[in-house]
Amino acid sequence: MQLNKNDFPAHIFRAYDIRGKLNVLTPAVVEAIAEALSQQYLQHRVMTVVLGYDARLTSPSYAEILQQTFKKNGLNVIELGCCSTPCLYFFAMQHGGNGVMVTASHNPKSDNGVKWMCQGDPSSPEQIQQVALLAQQHYQQQQCVTPFVDQPHQFIESYKTEYLQYLQRDIHLARPLKVVVDGLYGSAGQYAVAILQRLGCQVIALRCEANGEFPEHAPDPSTAQHLLKLCQTVREQQADVGFALDGDGDRVVMVDETGEILRADRLLCLFAKMCLEQQPQCEVVFDVKCSNLVTQQIKQYAGIPHMLRTGSTFLRQYIAHSKGQAIFGGEYAGHYVFNDGRGKGYDDGLYAALRAIEYFSQSSEAHFSGLMRQIPERYATEDTYIRTYQHHPAQILQDIEQQSHKITAQLTKIDGVRLDFDDGFGIIRASNTGEYLTVRFDASSASRLNEIRQNFAYLLSEKYPEIAHDICNAQ
Repeated sequence: MQLNKNDFPAHIFRAYDIRGKLNVLTPAVVEAIAEALSQQYLQHRVMTVVLGYDARLTSPSYAEILQQTFKKNGLNVIELGCCSTPCLYFFAMQHGGNGVMVTASHNPKSDNGVKWMCQGDPSSPEQIQQVALLAQQHYQQQQCVTPFVDQPHQFIESYKTEYLQYLQRDIHLARPLKVVVDGLYGSAGQYAVAILQRLGCQVIALRCEANGEFPEHAPDPSTAQHLLKLCQTVREQQADVGFALDGDGDRVVMVDETGEILRADRLLCLFAKMCLEQQPQCEVVFDVKCSNLVTQQIKQYAGIPHMLRTGSTFLRQYIAHSKGQAIFGGEYAGHYVFNDGRGKGYDDGLYAALRAIEYFSQSSEAHFSGLMRQIPERYATEDTYIRTYQHHPAQILQDIEQQSHKITAQLTKIDGVRLDFDDGFGIIRASNTGEYLTVRFDASSASRLNEIRQNFAYLLSEKYPEIAHDICNAQ
């Protein structure tokens, strides 16, 4: 039976990946995506694809449909089973840079999705839209679809061992440390515990077994409430450091020995310092949501700061095509990419944590907080979603840009509207779905933070009073 084209969920094809609710990702939709990905790979003359999936309950079933469809279309499939996204990238790079990961990253258990790389590059927005178009065409023409069959999660020890051996060859600790690891029930915790034990560390594991029920909350470490157990355990156990990985392991959040959560842009500055000490006068890349502290610190470390639009795919693409000039990149969301001759040029939360731990072990500092002492703390808001009140986001951004001459600030339009002041910044962007605006503010003091927030509200107050009000009252 031919399906109504209006049933096709075009909204799940986003700027960086495919992601949606389980009730939208039906067998017919997953099969259509698999057919579209097959066509895209074959157009690029790719014949071998590495396939992995995360801890989510539906991920093995989705991966089975992808595997069957790829093979039907003549592709060779190397199945990793349940793994982290960085582990998938590691093996994909051994096979022409071609890999598909079934994951919804840090989203709640009600979601799932797909992300992929082709010939070493992450999928671009254009490639994602091409897959959307091809998938919709196939969806309309489907006659019958194989229903989901529940599949168990497969953990393939040989692939895990090879990935861990790579990490062990790269990381060298000068002294063993006591480390708390929070896997948030995702697919990366198993790797973290194993590698730290191999490196001689004393490991306290929290939620490191893969569990797609995510019984406590979504596997998102960027939400401070989700890290209460990690912070408390670090203090109680008097550990040297702690870290949490997101659901698929490409993001990390670290805490020091006091249980203090280290803001992503401060940690980015530490990583930049580590890389630039070895290779000065190189580029360090970061996204528009990072504070102007990042630019200042990179210059202080004899580096060249370069700001990009938000999205780890854009970060990786820029670094990959920089001809070695960009040696490190990071995002406020907690993606960190090492390209300094050691890291492999993709975001790996565990690898980033290990590099920080290695640097600390080789330093003269007694405490991890000592490493961070020279990187100033900031007063900042997290990403905050603001309603558009039926106004078009692009029009709102255009209007705030036109009004920005009323205040003294440097305007940047890489991704939304960013205004930089001497001692802070603010940014307003359209969310990926277009249903909300996202705002973030950062300053050197609490009072200045409020003033920058008020500046944005002032620029919006005449034409968009409800949005101005929400910005003033956002937490």
